[in-house]
Amino acid sequence: MNELHTSKTLAWSLLAAFILFTLYALGIRALVPPDEGRYAEMAREMFANGDWITTRLNGIKYFEKPPLQTWMNALSFAAFGLGEWQARLWTGVCAILGVLLTGYTGRRVFNQRVGFYAALVLGSCFYWVACGQIDSLDMSLSAMMTIALCALLLAQRDNADARQRCHWMLVCWAGMALAVLAKGLIGIVIPGAVLVLYTLATRDWGLWTRLHLGKGLLLFFAIAAPWFVLVARINPEQPHFFFVHEHFERFLLKEHHREGPWYTFFVLLAIGAVPWLGVLLQSLRHGLQREHTRFRPRLMLFIWLVFIVLFFTKSSSKLPGYILPVFPALALLTAGYLEQGSRRSRMLTGVLTALAGVVLLALVPNMGRFAYYPADLHLLQAWQPWVLAAGFIALAGGAFATLAARQLQRDLGVVALAIAGFGATQLVLAGSDGYGRLRSGIDMVPVIQAEATPATPIYSVAIYEQSLTFYLRRTVTLVNYVDEFRFGLEQEPGRAIARIEDWASQWRAQAAAGQKALAIISPEAYAKMQAQDLPMRLLARDTRRLVIANL
Repeated sequence: MNELHTSKTLAWSLLAAFILFTLYALGIRALVPPDEGRYAEMAREMFANGDWITTRLNGIKYFEKPPLQTWMNALSFAAFGLGEWQARLWTGVCAILGVLLTGYTGRRVFNQRVGFYAALVLGSCFYWVACGQIDSLDMSLSAMMTIALCALLLAQRDNADARQRCHWMLVCWAGMALAVLAKGLIGIVIPGAVLVLYTLATRDWGLWTRLHLGKGLLLFFAIAAPWFVLVARINPEQPHFFFVHEHFERFLLKEHHREGPWYTFFVLLAIGAVPWLGVLLQSLRHGLQREHTRFRPRLMLFIWLVFIVLFFTKSSSKLPGYILPVFPALALLTAGYLEQGSRRSRMLTGVLTALAGVVLLALVPNMGRFAYYPADLHLLQAWQPWVLAAGFIALAGGAFATLAARQLQRDLGVVALAIAGFGATQLVLAGSDGYGRLRSGIDMVPVIQAEATPATPIYSVAIYEQSLTFYLRRTVTLVNYVDEFRFGLEQEPGRAIARIEDWASQWRAQAAAGQKALAIISPEAYAKMQAQDLPMRLLARDTRRLVIANL
Protein backbone atom coordinates (compact mmCIF):
# COMPACT_ATOMS: atom_id res chain seq x y z
CA MET A 1 0.00 0.00 0.00
CA ASN A 2 3.06 2.27 0.07
CA GLU A 3 3.63 2.10 -3.68
CA LEU A 4 0.17 3.05 -4.91
CA HIS A 5 1.66 5.92 -6.87
CA THR A 6 3.17 3.39 -9.30
CA SER A 7 -0.20 1.79 -10.11
CA LYS A 8 -1.44 2.97 -13.49
CA THR A 9 -4.79 1.28 -12.88
CA LEU A 10 -5.36 3.25 -9.70
CA ALA A 11 -4.16 6.53 -11.22
CA TRP A 12 -6.42 6.23 -14.25
CA SER A 13 -9.37 5.10 -12.12
CA LEU A 14 -9.02 8.07 -9.78
CA LEU A 15 -8.64 10.44 -12.72
CA ALA A 16 -11.71 9.03 -14.47
CA ALA A 17 -13.79 9.30 -11.30
CA PHE A 18 -12.58 12.87 -10.69
CA ILE A 19 -13.47 13.95 -14.22
CA LEU A 20 -16.86 12.20 -14.29
CA PHE A 21 -17.99 13.51 -10.90
CA THR A 22 -16.71 17.02 -11.66
CA LEU A 23 -18.56 17.19 -14.97
CA TYR A 24 -21.73 15.58 -13.64
CA ALA A 25 -21.96 17.99 -10.71
CA LEU A 26 -21.86 21.03 -13.05
CA GLY A 27 -25.55 20.71 -13.82
CA ILE A 28 -27.18 19.78 -10.51
CA ARG A 29 -27.51 23.31 -9.09
CA ALA A 30 -29.17 26.53 -10.23
CA LEU A 31 -26.94 29.41 -11.28
CA VAL A 32 -26.32 31.51 -8.19
CA PRO A 33 -26.05 35.29 -8.55
CA PRO A 34 -24.22 37.49 -8.88
CA ASP A 35 -21.24 35.91 -10.68
CA GLU A 36 -22.84 32.81 -12.16
CA GLY A 37 -25.87 34.64 -13.44
CA ARG A 38 -23.77 37.52 -14.80
CA TYR A 39 -21.34 35.45 -16.83
CA ALA A 40 -23.99 33.05 -18.08
CA GLU A 41 -26.17 35.97 -19.22
CA MET A 42 -23.27 37.79 -20.90
CA ALA A 43 -22.48 34.64 -22.86
CA ARG A 44 -26.15 34.08 -23.72
CA GLU A 45 -26.38 37.61 -25.11
CA MET A 46 -23.14 37.19 -27.06
CA PHE A 47 -24.45 33.92 -28.50
CA ALA A 48 -27.83 35.51 -29.32
CA ASN A 49 -26.64 38.77 -30.88
CA GLY A 50 -23.51 37.45 -32.58
CA ASP A 51 -21.31 40.30 -31.33
CA TRP A 52 -18.09 38.68 -30.06
CA ILE A 53 -16.25 41.98 -29.52
CA THR A 54 -18.45 44.29 -27.43
CA THR A 55 -19.41 42.43 -24.27
CA ARG A 56 -22.81 43.29 -22.81
CA LEU A 57 -24.84 42.52 -19.71
CA ASN A 58 -28.61 43.01 -19.91
CA GLY A 59 -28.01 44.69 -23.26
CA ILE A 60 -25.72 47.32 -21.70
CA LYS A 61 -22.00 47.67 -22.48
CA TYR A 62 -20.02 45.85 -19.81
CA PHE A 63 -16.25 46.18 -19.89
CA GLU A 64 -15.23 45.31 -16.33
CA LYS A 65 -13.50 42.11 -17.48
CA PRO A 66 -11.95 40.72 -20.70
CA PRO A 67 -13.96 38.25 -22.80
CA LEU A 68 -12.29 34.82 -22.43
CA GLN A 69 -14.92 33.45 -20.01
CA THR A 70 -17.75 34.91 -22.09
CA TRP A 71 -16.31 33.51 -25.29
CA MET A 72 -15.93 30.01 -23.91
CA ASN A 73 -19.40 30.02 -22.33
CA ALA A 74 -20.92 31.27 -25.58
CA LEU A 75 -19.15 28.48 -27.48
CA SER A 76 -20.51 26.00 -24.95
CA PHE A 77 -24.04 27.33 -25.56
CA ALA A 78 -23.51 27.13 -29.31
CA ALA A 79 -22.38 23.51 -29.06
CA PHE A 80 -24.69 22.15 -26.35
CA GLY A 81 -27.56 24.61 -25.86
CA LEU A 82 -28.46 26.81 -22.89
CA GLY A 83 -28.35 25.40 -19.39
CA GLU A 84 -26.54 25.23 -16.07
CA TRP A 85 -23.91 22.64 -16.93
CA GLN A 86 -23.19 24.36 -20.23
CA ALA A 87 -22.65 27.66 -18.38
CA ARG A 88 -20.21 25.95 -16.00
CA LEU A 89 -18.50 23.69 -18.53
CA TRP A 90 -15.51 25.98 -19.12
CA THR A 91 -15.01 26.35 -15.37
CA GLY A 92 -15.10 22.59 -14.86
CA VAL A 93 -12.69 21.98 -17.73
CA CYS A 94 -10.32 24.57 -16.26
CA ALA A 95 -10.41 22.84 -12.87
CA ILE A 96 -9.62 19.49 -14.49
CA LEU A 97 -6.87 21.02 -16.63
CA GLY A 98 -5.25 22.55 -13.54
CA VAL A 99 -5.15 19.18 -11.77
CA LEU A 100 -3.76 17.37 -14.81
CA LEU A 101 -1.07 19.96 -15.48
CA THR A 102 -0.07 20.20 -11.82
CA GLY A 103 0.27 16.42 -11.57
CA TYR A 104 2.28 16.23 -14.79
CA THR A 105 4.57 19.04 -13.66
CA GLY A 106 5.17 17.39 -10.29
CA ARG A 107 6.11 14.17 -12.02
CA ARG A 108 8.51 15.76 -14.53
CA VAL A 109 10.09 18.42 -12.30
CA PHE A 110 10.32 16.29 -9.14
CA ASN A 111 9.37 12.60 -9.33
CA GLN A 112 6.50 10.21 -9.89
CA ARG A 113 5.25 10.20 -6.29
CA VAL A 114 5.23 14.00 -6.07
CA GLY A 115 3.25 14.19 -9.30
CA PHE A 116 0.72 11.65 -7.99
CA TYR A 117 0.37 13.50 -4.70
CA ALA A 118 0.17 16.94 -6.33
CA ALA A 119 -2.79 15.92 -8.49
CA LEU A 120 -4.54 14.39 -5.47
CA VAL A 121 -3.92 17.44 -3.29
CA LEU A 122 -5.15 20.01 -5.83
CA GLY A 123 -8.09 17.84 -6.87
CA SER A 124 -9.32 17.70 -3.29
CA CYS A 125 -8.53 21.19 -1.91
CA PHE A 126 -11.83 22.66 -0.78
CA TYR A 127 -11.27 25.92 -2.64
CA TRP A 128 -10.22 24.37 -5.94
CA VAL A 129 -13.06 21.84 -5.96
CA ALA A 130 -15.66 24.45 -5.00
CA CYS A 131 -14.49 27.07 -7.51
CA GLY A 132 -14.43 24.40 -10.21
CA GLN A 133 -18.22 24.21 -9.81
CA ILE A 134 -18.90 27.97 -10.03
CA ASP A 135 -19.22 29.95 -13.25
CA SER A 136 -16.86 32.80 -12.43
CA LEU A 137 -13.61 34.27 -13.71
CA ASP A 138 -11.48 32.99 -10.84
CA MET A 139 -11.06 29.42 -12.09
CA SER A 140 -10.56 30.57 -15.67
CA LEU A 141 -7.76 32.92 -14.60
CA SER A 142 -6.27 30.31 -12.28
CA ALA A 143 -6.12 27.66 -14.99
CA MET A 144 -4.40 30.03 -17.42
CA MET A 145 -1.92 31.09 -14.74
CA THR A 146 -1.35 27.42 -13.90
CA ILE A 147 -0.38 26.90 -17.53
CA ALA A 148 2.12 29.76 -17.20
CA LEU A 149 3.53 28.55 -13.88
CA CYS A 150 3.82 24.89 -14.79
CA ALA A 151 5.24 25.60 -18.25
CA LEU A 152 7.87 27.85 -16.66
CA LEU A 153 8.87 25.10 -14.22
CA LEU A 154 9.02 22.54 -17.02
CA ALA A 155 11.06 24.86 -19.24
CA GLN A 156 13.60 25.86 -16.61
CA ARG A 157 14.18 22.49 -14.93
CA ASP A 158 17.81 21.45 -15.08
CA ASN A 159 17.27 18.38 -17.27
CA ALA A 160 15.28 20.21 -19.98
CA ASP A 161 17.07 20.36 -23.33
CA ALA A 162 17.07 23.44 -25.57
CA ARG A 163 14.11 22.26 -27.63
CA GLN A 164 11.99 21.46 -24.59
CA ARG A 165 12.91 24.78 -22.99
CA CYS A 166 11.84 26.73 -26.08
CA HIS A 167 8.54 24.86 -26.48
CA TRP A 168 7.56 25.09 -22.82
CA MET A 169 8.48 28.77 -22.62
CA LEU A 170 6.19 29.46 -25.56
CA VAL A 171 3.45 27.62 -23.70
CA CYS A 172 4.21 29.83 -20.70
CA TRP A 173 3.87 33.00 -22.78
CA ALA A 174 0.62 31.69 -24.24
CA GLY A 175 -0.66 30.97 -20.73
CA MET A 176 0.09 34.56 -19.65
CA ALA A 177 -1.67 35.94 -22.72
CA LEU A 178 -4.76 33.83 -22.00
CA ALA A 179 -4.63 34.95 -18.37
CA VAL A 180 -4.75 38.57 -19.58
CA LEU A 181 -7.79 37.70 -21.69
CA ALA A 182 -9.31 36.02 -18.64
CA LYS A 183 -8.99 38.87 -16.17
CA GLY A 184 -6.62 41.58 -17.32
CA LEU A 185 -3.09 42.76 -16.64
CA ILE A 186 -2.85 40.61 -13.53
CA GLY A 187 -2.12 37.73 -15.93
CA ILE A 188 1.33 39.14 -16.71
CA VAL A 189 1.97 41.34 -13.65
CA ILE A 190 2.04 38.41 -11.21
CA PRO A 191 4.33 36.09 -13.25
CA GLY A 192 6.61 39.03 -14.04
CA ALA A 193 6.88 40.08 -10.39
CA VAL A 194 7.53 36.49 -9.31
CA LEU A 195 10.36 36.20 -11.85
CA VAL A 196 11.94 39.41 -10.57
CA LEU A 197 11.70 38.31 -6.93
CA TYR A 198 13.06 34.85 -7.75
CA THR A 199 16.00 36.37 -9.60
CA LEU A 200 16.78 38.69 -6.70
CA ALA A 201 16.60 35.79 -4.24
CA THR A 202 18.80 33.39 -6.24
CA ARG A 203 20.92 35.83 -8.28
CA ASP A 204 20.25 33.57 -11.25
CA TRP A 205 20.45 36.37 -13.82
CA GLY A 206 20.90 33.81 -16.58
CA LEU A 207 17.25 32.87 -16.17
CA TRP A 208 16.28 35.90 -18.26
CA THR A 209 18.33 34.59 -21.17
CA ARG A 210 16.33 31.35 -21.07
CA LEU A 211 12.87 32.97 -21.33
CA HIS A 212 12.87 33.29 -25.15
CA LEU A 213 11.73 36.89 -24.78
CA GLY A 214 11.61 37.67 -28.52
CA LYS A 215 9.45 34.76 -29.62
CA GLY A 216 7.52 34.85 -26.37
CA LEU A 217 6.51 38.51 -26.63
CA LEU A 218 5.46 38.05 -30.25
CA LEU A 219 3.25 35.11 -29.25
CA PHE A 220 1.92 36.95 -26.21
CA PHE A 221 0.77 39.98 -28.21
CA ALA A 222 -0.54 37.83 -31.06
CA ILE A 223 -2.91 36.16 -28.60
CA ALA A 224 -3.73 38.96 -26.17
CA ALA A 225 -3.72 42.14 -28.27
CA PRO A 226 -6.29 41.64 -31.08
CA TRP A 227 -9.41 41.87 -28.91
CA PHE A 228 -8.15 44.95 -27.07
CA VAL A 229 -7.45 46.66 -30.40
CA LEU A 230 -10.81 45.73 -31.90
CA VAL A 231 -12.90 46.63 -28.85
CA ALA A 232 -11.12 49.99 -28.54
CA ARG A 233 -11.81 50.82 -32.19
CA ILE A 234 -15.51 50.10 -31.74
CA ASN A 235 -15.74 51.53 -28.21
CA PRO A 236 -13.15 54.31 -27.71
CA GLU A 237 -14.23 54.71 -24.10
CA GLN A 238 -13.19 51.15 -23.18
CA PRO A 239 -9.38 51.47 -22.70
CA HIS A 240 -9.48 54.13 -19.98
CA PHE A 241 -12.26 52.40 -18.08
CA PHE A 242 -10.64 48.98 -18.30
CA PHE A 243 -6.97 49.77 -17.79
CA VAL A 244 -7.23 52.73 -15.40
CA HIS A 245 -10.46 52.25 -13.45
CA GLU A 246 -10.62 48.46 -13.33
CA HIS A 247 -6.94 47.98 -12.54
CA PHE A 248 -5.29 50.87 -10.74
CA GLU A 249 -8.31 52.55 -9.16
CA ARG A 250 -9.89 49.23 -8.17
CA PHE A 251 -6.63 48.14 -6.52
CA LEU A 252 -5.95 51.43 -4.73
CA LEU A 253 -9.38 52.88 -3.94
CA LYS A 254 -12.14 51.62 -1.64
CA GLU A 255 -15.14 52.65 -3.72
CA HIS A 256 -16.21 49.03 -4.28
CA HIS A 257 -16.59 48.47 -0.51
CA ARG A 258 -14.73 45.15 -0.64
CA GLU A 259 -11.85 46.02 1.64
CA GLY A 260 -12.02 43.27 4.25
CA PRO A 261 -9.59 42.93 7.18
CA TRP A 262 -5.87 42.51 6.46
CA TYR A 263 -5.91 38.82 7.40
CA THR A 264 -8.70 37.92 4.93
CA PHE A 265 -6.57 35.93 2.52
CA PHE A 266 -4.61 34.15 5.24
CA VAL A 267 -7.87 32.79 6.62
CA LEU A 268 -9.11 31.89 3.14
CA LEU A 269 -5.83 30.12 2.38
CA ALA A 270 -6.23 27.97 5.49
CA ILE A 271 -9.88 27.17 4.75
CA GLY A 272 -9.18 26.54 1.09
CA ALA A 273 -6.37 24.11 1.89
CA VAL A 274 -8.68 21.68 3.73
CA PRO A 275 -8.15 18.69 4.02
CA TRP A 276 -4.40 19.46 3.91
CA LEU A 277 -4.39 22.08 6.65
CA GLY A 278 -2.27 19.88 8.93
CA VAL A 279 0.73 20.21 6.60
CA LEU A 280 0.15 23.77 5.34
CA LEU A 281 2.89 25.51 7.32
CA GLN A 282 5.32 22.62 6.93
CA SER A 283 4.79 22.68 3.15
CA LEU A 284 5.51 26.40 3.00
CA ARG A 285 8.66 25.92 5.04
CA HIS A 286 9.61 23.06 2.71
CA GLY A 287 9.65 25.57 -0.14
CA LEU A 288 12.52 27.43 1.54
CA GLN A 289 14.78 24.43 1.95
CA ARG A 290 18.02 24.46 0.00
CA GLU A 291 17.86 22.78 -3.40
CA HIS A 292 21.08 21.47 -4.91
CA THR A 293 20.17 22.43 -8.47
CA ARG A 294 20.74 25.46 -10.65
CA PHE A 295 17.01 26.14 -10.96
CA ARG A 296 15.13 26.01 -7.65
CA PRO A 297 11.51 25.03 -8.41
CA ARG A 298 10.36 24.85 -4.79
CA LEU A 299 11.56 28.39 -4.14
CA MET A 300 9.76 29.57 -7.28
CA LEU A 301 6.55 27.96 -6.00
CA PHE A 302 7.00 29.52 -2.58
CA ILE A 303 7.50 33.01 -4.05
CA TRP A 304 4.50 32.54 -6.35
CA LEU A 305 2.24 31.65 -3.43
CA VAL A 306 3.47 34.27 -0.96
CA PHE A 307 3.55 37.10 -3.49
CA ILE A 308 -0.04 36.52 -4.63
CA VAL A 309 -1.34 36.42 -1.06
CA LEU A 310 0.56 39.57 -0.04
CA PHE A 311 -0.25 41.38 -3.29
CA PHE A 312 -4.00 41.02 -2.80
CA THR A 313 -3.69 41.65 0.92
CA LYS A 314 -2.52 45.15 -0.01
CA SER A 315 -5.42 45.62 -2.41
CA SER A 316 -8.40 47.71 -1.33
CA SER A 317 -10.66 45.15 -3.00
CA LYS A 318 -10.64 41.72 -1.35
CA LEU A 319 -12.81 39.07 -2.98
CA PRO A 320 -12.40 35.40 -1.99
CA GLY A 321 -11.50 34.16 -5.46
CA TYR A 322 -8.46 36.40 -5.79
CA ILE A 323 -6.07 33.87 -4.24
CA LEU A 324 -7.30 30.81 -6.15
CA PRO A 325 -4.17 30.87 -8.41
CA VAL A 326 -1.98 29.98 -5.40
CA PHE A 327 -3.41 26.49 -5.00
CA PRO A 328 -1.50 24.68 -7.80
CA ALA A 329 1.73 26.00 -6.25
CA LEU A 330 0.51 24.98 -2.80
CA ALA A 331 -0.37 21.51 -4.12
CA LEU A 332 3.14 21.00 -5.51
CA LEU A 333 4.75 22.21 -2.27
CA THR A 334 2.41 20.02 -0.21
CA ALA A 335 3.13 17.01 -2.40
CA GLY A 336 6.86 17.52 -1.94
CA TYR A 337 6.47 17.70 1.81
CA LEU A 338 4.14 14.68 1.99
CA GLU A 339 6.78 12.64 0.20
CA GLN A 340 9.44 13.48 2.78
CA GLY A 341 7.53 14.73 5.83
CA SER A 342 7.14 13.13 9.21
CA ARG A 343 4.55 10.56 10.20
CA ARG A 344 3.35 12.91 12.93
CA SER A 345 2.45 15.67 10.45
CA ARG A 346 0.54 13.24 8.23
CA MET A 347 -1.33 11.96 11.27
CA LEU A 348 -2.13 15.54 12.27
CA THR A 349 -3.59 16.15 8.83
CA GLY A 350 -5.85 13.13 9.20
CA VAL A 351 -6.92 14.17 12.69
CA LEU A 352 -7.79 17.72 11.56
CA THR A 353 -9.83 16.36 8.67
CA ALA A 354 -11.69 14.06 11.04
CA LEU A 355 -12.32 17.03 13.34
CA ALA A 356 -13.69 18.99 10.38
CA GLY A 357 -16.10 16.11 9.88
CA VAL A 358 -17.11 16.27 13.53
CA VAL A 359 -17.76 20.02 13.18
CA LEU A 360 -20.01 19.39 10.19
CA LEU A 361 -21.91 16.70 12.10
CA ALA A 362 -22.34 19.00 15.07
CA LEU A 363 -23.54 21.77 12.79
CA VAL A 364 -26.39 19.73 11.28
CA PRO A 365 -28.91 19.93 14.16
CA ASN A 366 -28.19 23.65 14.58
CA MET A 367 -28.49 24.72 10.95
CA GLY A 368 -32.00 26.07 11.46
CA ARG A 369 -30.60 28.87 13.60
CA PHE A 370 -28.97 30.38 10.51
CA ALA A 371 -32.27 31.07 8.74
CA TYR A 372 -32.40 34.83 8.10
CA TYR A 373 -36.11 34.63 7.30
CA PRO A 374 -38.50 32.09 8.90
CA ALA A 375 -39.61 31.12 5.38
CA ASP A 376 -36.04 29.99 4.61
CA LEU A 377 -36.03 27.35 7.35
CA HIS A 378 -37.11 24.57 4.98
CA LEU A 379 -34.10 25.30 2.75
CA LEU A 380 -31.71 24.62 5.61
CA GLN A 381 -33.62 21.51 6.56
CA ALA A 382 -33.27 20.21 3.00
CA TRP A 383 -29.53 20.91 3.19
CA GLN A 384 -29.03 18.97 6.43
CA PRO A 385 -28.77 15.41 4.94
CA TRP A 386 -26.07 16.59 2.53
CA VAL A 387 -24.02 18.23 5.27
CA LEU A 388 -24.51 15.11 7.40
CA ALA A 389 -23.16 12.90 4.61
CA ALA A 390 -20.23 15.28 4.06
CA GLY A 391 -19.42 15.16 7.75
CA PHE A 392 -19.39 11.37 7.80
CA ILE A 393 -17.10 11.24 4.75
CA ALA A 394 -14.66 13.75 6.26
CA LEU A 395 -14.69 11.93 9.60
CA ALA A 396 -14.19 8.50 8.04
CA GLY A 397 -11.55 9.70 5.58
CA GLY A 398 -9.63 11.56 8.25
CA ALA A 399 -9.72 8.63 10.65
CA PHE A 400 -8.63 6.20 7.93
CA ALA A 401 -5.81 8.51 6.84
CA THR A 402 -4.62 8.84 10.44
CA LEU A 403 -4.52 5.07 10.80
CA ALA A 404 -2.70 4.71 7.47
CA ALA A 405 -0.12 7.32 8.51
CA ARG A 406 0.42 5.56 11.83
CA GLN A 407 1.13 2.34 9.94
CA LEU A 408 3.50 4.18 7.56
CA GLN A 409 1.20 3.74 4.58
CA ARG A 410 1.88 7.12 2.99
CA ASP A 411 0.19 6.59 -0.37
CA LEU A 412 -2.93 5.06 1.13
CA GLY A 413 -3.32 7.92 3.59
CA VAL A 414 -2.96 10.57 0.87
CA VAL A 415 -5.52 8.82 -1.34
CA ALA A 416 -7.97 8.55 1.57
CA LEU A 417 -7.68 12.25 2.40
CA ALA A 418 -8.08 13.24 -1.24
CA ILE A 419 -11.27 11.19 -1.64
CA ALA A 420 -12.65 12.58 1.61
CA GLY A 421 -11.90 16.20 0.68
CA PHE A 422 -13.33 15.93 -2.81
CA GLY A 423 -16.43 13.99 -1.75
CA ALA A 424 -17.28 16.19 1.23
CA THR A 425 -16.94 19.40 -0.79
CA GLN A 426 -19.14 18.12 -3.62
CA LEU A 427 -21.83 17.02 -1.16
CA VAL A 428 -21.92 20.37 0.63
CA LEU A 429 -22.21 22.17 -2.71
CA ALA A 430 -24.89 19.84 -4.06
CA GLY A 431 -27.02 20.27 -0.97
CA SER A 432 -26.96 24.06 -1.25
CA ASP A 433 -29.19 24.08 -4.32
CA GLY A 434 -32.23 25.14 -2.31
CA TYR A 435 -30.54 28.42 -1.49
CA GLY A 436 -29.27 28.65 -5.04
CA ARG A 437 -32.77 28.36 -6.44
CA LEU A 438 -34.03 31.04 -4.06
CA ARG A 439 -31.24 33.46 -4.90
CA SER A 440 -31.56 32.84 -8.64
CA GLY A 441 -35.35 33.29 -8.69
CA ILE A 442 -35.69 30.33 -11.05
CA ASP A 443 -38.99 29.23 -9.48
CA MET A 444 -40.56 32.49 -10.65
CA VAL A 445 -39.69 31.86 -14.29
CA PRO A 446 -42.81 29.75 -15.14
CA VAL A 447 -45.07 32.45 -13.64
CA ILE A 448 -43.44 35.19 -15.71
CA GLN A 449 -43.40 33.13 -18.89
CA ALA A 450 -47.10 32.30 -18.48
CA GLU A 451 -47.95 36.03 -18.32
CA ALA A 452 -45.52 37.49 -20.84
CA THR A 453 -45.10 37.36 -24.59
CA PRO A 454 -41.88 38.39 -26.36
CA ALA A 455 -43.41 41.87 -26.79
CA THR A 456 -44.38 42.28 -23.12
CA PRO A 457 -42.20 44.89 -21.36
CA ILE A 458 -40.48 43.53 -18.25
CA TYR A 459 -39.03 46.02 -15.79
CA SER A 460 -36.54 45.41 -13.00
CA VAL A 461 -37.35 48.01 -10.34
CA ALA A 462 -34.70 48.99 -7.76
CA ILE A 463 -33.16 45.55 -8.19
CA TYR A 464 -31.36 43.49 -10.83
CA GLU A 465 -31.60 39.71 -10.72
CA GLN A 466 -28.36 38.45 -12.28
CA SER A 467 -29.58 34.88 -12.88
CA LEU A 468 -33.23 35.55 -13.63
CA THR A 469 -32.54 37.25 -16.96
CA PHE A 470 -30.58 34.20 -18.08
CA TYR A 471 -33.44 31.86 -17.20
CA LEU A 472 -35.97 34.18 -18.88
CA ARG A 473 -33.79 34.17 -22.03
CA ARG A 474 -34.29 37.93 -22.39
CA THR A 475 -33.12 41.26 -21.03
CA VAL A 476 -35.16 43.57 -18.79
CA THR A 477 -35.45 47.35 -18.46
CA LEU A 478 -33.63 48.61 -15.39
CA VAL A 479 -35.46 51.12 -13.22
CA ASN A 480 -33.71 53.16 -10.51
CA TYR A 481 -30.75 50.77 -10.54
CA VAL A 482 -27.14 51.58 -11.45
CA ASP A 483 -24.45 49.68 -9.48
CA GLU A 484 -22.13 47.85 -11.92
CA PHE A 485 -23.99 49.32 -14.92
CA ARG A 486 -22.83 52.87 -14.18
CA PHE A 487 -20.21 53.03 -16.92
CA GLY A 488 -22.40 51.36 -19.53
CA LEU A 489 -25.37 53.59 -18.76
CA GLU A 490 -23.17 56.67 -19.04
CA GLN A 491 -22.52 55.58 -22.62
CA GLU A 492 -26.09 54.46 -23.36
CA PRO A 493 -28.45 56.14 -20.87
CA GLY A 494 -31.51 55.30 -22.94
CA ARG A 495 -31.24 51.64 -21.99
CA ALA A 496 -32.64 52.23 -18.48
CA ILE A 497 -35.13 54.40 -16.60
CA ALA A 498 -33.28 56.45 -14.03
CA ARG A 499 -36.15 57.59 -11.77
CA ILE A 500 -38.76 55.34 -10.24
CA GLU A 501 -41.34 58.14 -10.66
CA ASP A 502 -40.84 58.09 -14.45
CA TRP A 503 -41.36 54.35 -14.49
CA ALA A 504 -44.53 54.67 -12.39
CA SER A 505 -45.98 57.13 -14.89
CA GLN A 506 -45.12 54.83 -17.79
CA TRP A 507 -46.55 51.84 -15.91
CA ARG A 508 -49.87 53.69 -15.34
CA ALA A 509 -50.04 54.79 -18.97
CA GLN A 510 -49.50 51.24 -20.21
CA ALA A 511 -52.22 49.95 -17.90
CA ALA A 512 -54.63 52.66 -19.09
CA ALA A 513 -53.91 51.72 -22.69
CA GLY A 514 -54.51 48.02 -21.99
CA GLN A 515 -50.87 47.10 -22.59
CA LYS A 516 -49.70 44.45 -20.16
CA ALA A 517 -46.34 44.99 -18.48
CA LEU A 518 -44.53 43.00 -15.79
CA ALA A 519 -42.03 44.06 -13.18
CA ILE A 520 -39.56 42.34 -10.90
CA ILE A 521 -39.45 44.61 -7.89
CA SER A 522 -37.70 44.81 -4.54
CA PRO A 523 -39.88 44.53 -1.40
CA GLU A 524 -38.98 48.10 -0.39
CA ALA A 525 -39.98 49.55 -3.76
CA TYR A 526 -43.16 47.47 -3.77
CA ALA A 527 -44.23 48.89 -0.40
CA LYS A 528 -43.55 52.41 -1.67
CA MET A 529 -45.66 51.84 -4.80
CA GLN A 530 -48.48 50.39 -2.74
CA ALA A 531 -48.63 53.65 -0.82
CA GLN A 532 -49.00 55.49 -4.15
CA ASP A 533 -51.86 53.22 -5.24
CA LEU A 534 -50.03 52.05 -8.35
CA PRO A 535 -51.98 49.37 -10.29
CA MET A 536 -50.24 46.14 -9.31
CA ARG A 537 -51.38 42.54 -9.52
CA LEU A 538 -49.13 40.30 -7.47
CA LEU A 539 -47.99 37.23 -9.41
CA ALA A 540 -45.29 35.78 -7.18
CA ARG A 541 -43.11 36.70 -4.23
CA ASP A 542 -40.39 35.36 -2.01
CA THR A 543 -38.12 36.86 0.61
CA ARG A 544 -35.97 38.64 -1.99
CA ARG A 545 -38.25 39.95 -4.74
CA LEU A 546 -41.81 40.18 -6.08
CA VAL A 547 -43.25 39.85 -9.58
CA ILE A 548 -46.18 42.11 -10.46
CA ALA A 549 -48.34 42.94 -13.49
CA ASN A 550 -50.14 46.15 -14.32
CA LEU A 551 -53.26 44.35 -15.60
